[in-house]
Amino acid sequence: MRLTEEQVRAFREDGVLVAEGVVADADLAPMIAEYEAWIDDRARALHAEGKIADLAEGADFGHRIARLYAQSKEIANGMDVMQLRGPATFAFLRNDNLLDAVECLVGPEITCNPIQHIRAKPPAESAGEGLGFYNVPWHQDMAVTWQEADDSEIVTCWLALVDATVENGCMEVLPGVWRRGYLPHQPGEGGTSVCPEALPADVKPRPVPVKKGGIVFMHRCTPHRSTPNYSDAARWSLDLRYQPAGTPTGRPFHPEFVARSRAHPETVLTDHAEWSRRWVEALESSKGIRAHRV
Repeated sequence: MRLTEEQVRAFREDGVLVAEGVVADADLAPMIAEYEAWIDDRARALHAEGKIADLAEGADFGHRIARLYAQSKEIANGMDVMQLRGPATFAFLRNDNLLDAVECLVGPEITCNPIQHIRAKPPAESAGEGLGFYNVPWHQDMAVTWQEADDSEIVTCWLALVDATVENGCMEVLPGVWRRGYLPHQPGEGGTSVCPEALPADVKPRPVPVKKGGIVFMHRCTPHRSTPNYSDAARWSLDLRYQPAGTPTGRPFHPEFVARSRAHPETVLTDHAEWSRRWVEALESSKGIRAHRV
């Protein structure tokens, strides 16, 4: 789905854009089915080890992993994009509806940045309300890349795989703050975060709920955070980044690939086995490398 001129202007002005209905249910179905199958296999393995008593069969995509997570947090181990490396997920990274929207922001020559995450944010009842992998503090995505990418027009695409609401922990953003550039960050509980004294006091946080298939597009300098999930189901999301081809990714030790090229379509990576091989090699060779700049 291509963005309108008004939407592009809003992104340029605020550094954030909520675009509903970018991808259809049919676009997401293969990837969701891939994760449902993986979760089922993982649940049965944990059940055989005596770590899960109730397989929660019959529960939907959001409720099943929430019920499993409440029994064993190990259910989420190994499910991130670069760990599972599923063929349907790889295919989705080149989804036409997704890239049509991205092209409106970065141009027709598009690289898929190697920062790629899928998250099933569990209910606070089982995950806790403190900071952590699921409840991240205020940060800019620029802070989790090396300085080589400071001038790269990297656009974050936060895609909802189920409806993201204020209740289940949608993101909050500080609109317009991207204009102030990179803010000092520090390591700490929940991960890299903006130093408290650097957070602007004159900008009110904006919740950005979005329905399944919608995307929150963010500038690399837009501060954002995640809040606790007070529903009874997991809030599934996919966190991707795209940028103009040929520009530094800020993660030179992890594999990028050309996702779309109008000028040189033969450079687009469509081989799942090759993508997977690159990740296996990179994860091994990059052990011990500090990914964030602080």
